[in-house]
Order: sequence, then C-alpha cells, then structure tokens
Amino acid sequence: MAGTPRFLTLADVAEVLSTSSAQVYAMVRRGELEAIKIGGRGQWRVEASKLEEYIARAYTDTATFVAEHPFVEAEEDGSRLGG
Repeated sequence: MAGTPRFLTLADVAEVLSTSSAQVYAMVRRGELEAIKIGGRGQWRVEASKLEEYIARAYTDTATFVAEHPFVEAEEDGSRLGG
C-alpha cells in the first residue's frame, strides 16, 4: 500500500480496528496479533502485513463461528432458542 507505513503503533491499530489501545495491547499480549517491542522504552509496533493477516483470520474465524452457531429467530412466545 503506497503511503502506508510498514509499522503501526498500538494506537494506529486501535484506530484501524475501531477499538481501544488497551484492547489491542491485550490482543498482542495474548498472542492473537503479532507485534514487536522496540527501543529502550519497549514500545510495541505491529507490522501492517501482520495486521492484515489478523483481519483475514478474524473473517475466517467469524465465518466458522457463524456456521457452527446459526442464528435462530425468536419463537412466537418471544423466547430465544439455544439461548
């Protein structure tokens, strides 16, 4: 991608994913999103390609979840099946 930096801060990633920096940090620490720690202060950076890989995996994981947990319309009495 032209003009896109190779490495993103956690705040940059949070903006792309429309979430918080704290959530992105948790994703990195759990190993869900690959990142590197750089510099003396140990600042985290996520390579743009790793973010794209994460997003692609999230789509695949979501499709699997949806296939395994089909949406069930509410019954006539208002209760939800499988609830």
